Amino acid sequence: MKERGLLIVLSGPSGVGKGTVRKEIFSQNNTKFEYSISVTTRKPREGEVDGMDYFFRSREEFEEMIKNSRLLEWAEYVGNYYGTPIDYVEKTLSEGKDVFLEIEVQGAFQVRNAFPEGLFIFLAPPSLSELKNRIVTRGTESVELIENRMKVAKEEIELMDAYDYVVENDHVEKACERINAIVVAEHCRRDRVAVRYKKMLEAE
Repeated sequence: MKERGLLIVLSGPSGVGKGTVRKEIFSQNNTKFEYSISVTTRKPREGEVDGMDYFFRSREEFEEMIKNSRLLEWAEYVGNYYGTPIDYVEKTLSEGKDVFLEIEVQGAFQVRNAFPEGLFIFLAPPSLSELKNRIVTRGTESVELIENRMKVAKEEIELMDAYDYVVENDHVEKACERINAIVVAEHCRRDRVAVRYKKMLEAE
């Protein structure tokens, strides 16, 4: 019996660097995770590619996916929809591969309800001032939107108790090392490997 893959959920407040950390992890030659690309109705940022960074869809297309239960999770955040296509996740996990999700906090809570056995990692900023600086440096948001994002970020940081691990994104490379170490440890957890060994003993 093939061991089921691990669902790895990386989440955290807007501007904390989830996308940057995810790209760094997947740029490493030894990475064996499968990345589940999210669907969003927001406009692509400079350099983002449809089908690689996100699936960019219209509100009408997204709402059709909600209606047809084709999303593992979805949320509306600062006026845009974000979601995770369910078919790809289920198929990949059943093949014994780890699936890596990089999603918003609201979405992570929905995934937690559907996949309580998943691995939930909260990416935290070194400080609120550094978080605001990262959002401002993007140069893509108005002053009003920046303040709105900061308000939401404070609320989201208070929700970190719902996660299994917290990784501070002080340096991208160090954050990636911590996440990879957490995944290795999770694969060695007794409750994840006990079934395989019980089956081995029964076969004797």
